[in-house]
Amino acid sequence: MCRNIKNLFNFDPPVTDEEIRAASLQFVRKISGFNKPSKANEDAFLAAIEEIAGISARLLRALETNAPPKNREEEAAKAKARAAERFGA
Repeated sequence: MCRNIKNLFNFDPPVTDEEIRAASLQFVRKISGFNKPSKANEDAFLAAIEEIAGISARLLRALETNAPPKNREEEAAKAKARAAERFGA
């Protein structure tokens, strides 16, 4: 999975539309190979982002779990610790 796409399910507070759109942008960039599309591809690129964001939002609303919600700060600290271990301080 692309390292820039973060897990968005089961957080307190819940995921925002901006976070969903940012993950969708990263996904479209990854599969298209474009960081920024040309003018000729811009409409298709933006449409894909919006469609994927909508689908992702519906998925996240439909998912269910019995696990307690994760804390954003704790998860960020864990990720930072993993990165420090992997890449050094």
